[in-house]
Amino acid sequence: MSQNEIADLVAQAAEAPDEGGADRRSRQRALAALIPALTRSAKTSGIRAVTAGRWLADLIVELAPRIAFRDVATLRRQHPGQSDVEIAERLIRQATKATAGLGAAAGGLAAVEFLSPPMLLAAPVQLAAEMLTVTAVELKLVAELHELMDRPARGTTSERASAYLMSWMRRRAISPELGGAGLGVAFGAAAKRELRNQVLRRIGRSATSLAPFLAGAVAGAEVNRRATKTLGETLLAELRGLSEERWFRQV
Repeated sequence: MSQNEIADLVAQAAEAPDEGGADRRSRQRALAALIPALTRSAKTSGIRAVTAGRWLADLIVELAPRIAFRDVATLRRQHPGQSDVEIAERLIRQATKATAGLGAAAGGLAAVEFLSPPMLLAAPVQLAAEMLTVTAVELKLVAELHELMDRPARGTTSERASAYLMSWMRRRAISPELGGAGLGVAFGAAAKRELRNQVLRRIGRSATSLAPFLAGAVAGAEVNRRATKTLGETLLAELRGLSEERWFRQV
């Protein structure tokens, strides 16, 4: 299966549960469809790359340029009559709801199949599926907050994706000079190690979704909800500071 096909499956699972959006069952189906594709990808990469976090980190880097996000004009057009901060807060709420839903869906999937030997074998890949989809939601949030606050990354699609991925990884707004750095430049050996370490920590937190019965669904939803909410609110506060002059003119 190609990276584009994996990205399509991730996008389906990451669809925001807004009006007409995905419910828990559809998320579970999307996550379940992603698991076989990721299993094949993991086997190709090898056990060392998987256990060291390289496989999943590489998938995130490859996924980043494929994540669609709206520019500031589109965001303002889709939210008429709302200020930029109101739109930003709505984006954070939507992303938080989406990642909480993914945690609940992953936990619910584990609860249904917890005693099944195939499920136990697939558990690490299920965690990878959840993390990829949560990352997609959060990367879109990072990009749209930067766009909305007039701090967009510059350059090619890969360069912009690199900057937003660095912002997501470090939980900080991008520096203006980083926006023109290419994917290869921004993600050198040190940055890739940092990303791998974060992936492994995030996987450890996401393991709560594998708890038996419905406990995993509740725990997974709460872990994701808090992480995404903190990310969004931290970035918004920092971006408001970076855009201080424009912000005061607006209010």
